[in-house]
Amino acid sequence: MIDSFYLRKARSVGILSFGILLTGSLPGALTGQTMKENSVGESVGYIDFNKNGKMDTYEDPSQSEEMRISDLLSRMSLEEKVAQMTTLYGFSRILKDELPTEKWEDRMWIAGIGNIDEQINGNEGWTQNLPDPENDLPWSNHASALREIQQWFIEKTRLGIPVDFTNEGIRGLMHSKATSFPAELGVASTWNPELVRNVGRVTGREAKALGYTNVYSPVLDVARDPRWGRVIESYGEDPFLVGELGLQQVLGIQEQGVASTLKHFAVYGVPKGGRDGHARTDPHVTWSEVQNTYLAPFKKAITQGGALGVMSSYNDYDGIPVQASKLFLQDILRDEWGFEGYVVSDSGAVEFLYEKHRVAATPKEAIRLSVEAGLNIRTHFTQPEEYAEPLAELVEEGRLSMDTIDSRVSDILRVKFRLGLFDDPYETKSIDTDLVVRSEENLAISHQASRESIILLKNEGELLPLEGDYQKILVTGPMADDQRAWWSRYGAQRLDYVTPLEGIRSALDGKVEIVYVKGVEAADENWPLSDIYKEAASAEVQAGIDAAVAAAKDVDVIIACVGETDAQCRESQSRISLDLPGYQNELLQALKAAGKPIVLVFSNGRPLSAQYAIRNFPSIVEMWFPGE
Repeated sequence: MIDSFYLRKARSVGILSFGILLTGSLPGALTGQTMKENSVGESVGYIDFNKNGKMDTYEDPSQSEEMRISDLLSRMSLEEKVAQMTTLYGFSRILKDELPTEKWEDRMWIAGIGNIDEQINGNEGWTQNLPDPENDLPWSNHASALREIQQWFIEKTRLGIPVDFTNEGIRGLMHSKATSFPAELGVASTWNPELVRNVGRVTGREAKALGYTNVYSPVLDVARDPRWGRVIESYGEDPFLVGELGLQQVLGIQEQGVASTLKHFAVYGVPKGGRDGHARTDPHVTWSEVQNTYLAPFKKAITQGGALGVMSSYNDYDGIPVQASKLFLQDILRDEWGFEGYVVSDSGAVEFLYEKHRVAATPKEAIRLSVEAGLNIRTHFTQPEEYAEPLAELVEEGRLSMDTIDSRVSDILRVKFRLGLFDDPYETKSIDTDLVVRSEENLAISHQASRESIILLKNEGELLPLEGDYQKILVTGPMADDQRAWWSRYGAQRLDYVTPLEGIRSALDGKVEIVYVKGVEAADENWPLSDIYKEAASAEVQAGIDAAVAAAKDVDVIIACVGETDAQCRESQSRISLDLPGYQNELLQALKAAGKPIVLVFSNGRPLSAQYAIRNFPSIVEMWFPGE
C-alpha cells in the first residue's frame, strides 16, 4: 500500500515532506489561534492550517464563505481533492487504530479525508462481533480522542483541512451508553412534533459533546410495504407525518451545531415486492407518487430545515440507479430545492452500479457515473484508496473533468466551513462531555418518548389499567424478557435494557407474585422458511407452550408479550408473511383456552396481521421497539 499510485502522487506534491517538517515545532498557529488584523484593522483569530506563517484567505474568518472555499480549492492538488471525496470507516471497521500512529503518514489520508465514520463509537456489530474500544468510554475520553485525530489532520497534512466526523443517529446517537430513544416508527406514534424536536436536540447535543460533527439522521423513507425490513426505521406511511417529524429532527440536530444528513434519497421505502438486501431495486411507483409522496419529506427537510447532508440510496428508479441519476442528485436536489450541503453514498452504493445494477462496465466506470451525477463523498466498508486512486486516474485520463471535481469538493468544504471546523476545530475542549451525555434532562426526554410511543389498541371491559386484588400474574411470551430484542445497530450501544418482565417485577415487588414462562421463541428454528410453510409444532416447541398453559392455571391474569425482534425486522430482513412469526399464535391460542384474562403486548418493527389476537383478546397494547 505504501508504494501505491496515490502515495507516489502525494510525495510528488510534497505532502509527506510537510508531514516530516511538522514533527518539529512550528510557530504559533497549530495548537491555538494567532491574532492578526484584517483590512479594516479588526483583530481576527485564525489557525495557520497550511503552516506558512501568514493568514491566507481560507484561514481568515472575516472573509466570505465562498471566498474561503475558492482560495482553499485553488491550493489543492488533485490527490488532495479526491481525498476529500472519500470516507474512512472508523475503528474497528476499516481503521484499525483508535488514535493516530506513525503509519498513518504512509496512507492516502496524509492528503486529508472527507469524513471519518463511526470512529470509536462502540458499535457492537450485527452479530456483536466488533471489539469494545478503549476510548468510547468515559465519554470525555472519546471527545479527547477525536480532538487528537483532528489535530493530526490539521498538523500533518499539507493544507490542514479538518475532518468531518460522522455517525448514525436515528434512535439517539449510536455511541456506547448514549441516550436511547424508541425506533422512528415508535416515535411517529407519539404524534408530537415538539417531542421529536427535543429528540433531535438531545441527539445533536450528545454528538457535539462527543466530537461528532455530522449525524446520519433522520430516515425520511415513506414506508408503504410493511414486509420491508426497514419499516421500523421510518416515521411511517404518511408523507405529511414523515415530513413534519423529519423536519423537527433536522432542526433539533442542527440547532446544536452539527449537520443532519437525510436518509435514504430517494424512493427507497417501497422496494419491489417488499424485498431487501440484494433485491433493492425497481420501486413500482408513478412519477406523480415520487414527487408527491416519496420526495415530499426530503423537500421539506431541505427547503425548510436547511439540512446539510443527504445520503443517496441503493435503489434505482425507472431503470436508472439513484446513485447515477443527475435527475435526483442535481436537478431536483440542488437546482430545484437549493441544497447546499454534500451527498454521501450509502455504503456500497457506488459499487452496486457495477456489481448489481450492471449499468457500469467496470468499477471505475461506476465511480465516474456517480461523481458526474452529483455524488460528493463515497462510503463503503473498504479501504479508501480503492476509491481515491481510480477517481484520480479518471481525471488524469480525461474521462472526468477537473471542473466536476472542483464542484463536488466545494460542496464538502462548504459544509466544513459552516460547521465551524476551520475556525474552532477543537470545540469540545470547552464542553464538559461527561455532564452532557446521558444527562438527567436527556434521560427525561427519552422516558417521555418511550411512554408516548406506546399505544393502547384495544381495551374491552376496561381490563387495563390492572387494578384490584391480584395475587398472581403470569408473564409469558418471547418478548417478555429478551435483552437483545430492541437493540439496533443504528441506536445507542452497549445498553442494559429494562424488559417488560423486569419492569413488572419492579413495579409489583412484594405486592403480587410474578410467574414467568417464556413459552416459545420469537422465531422457530425453521424461520424464515416457516413464514411460507409451517410444520406442526415439534415436541420441544409444544413443551414450551404446555409449560405456559400449566403456569396459567392458578394465576389471576396473563400478560403475553409477543412480536418480532430486531433480528427479524432490520436492514436486509424483509418478510413474506405479516403473521406473528414462529409458533406465537399457537401459544396465544393455548393461553386463550386456559380461560384467564389476558393482556396482550405487541413489540414489533412493522405492522403485523394479528387477526386471531384482535378477535380474541380484550386488551392489546402496542409498544414497537422502545428505548432502553
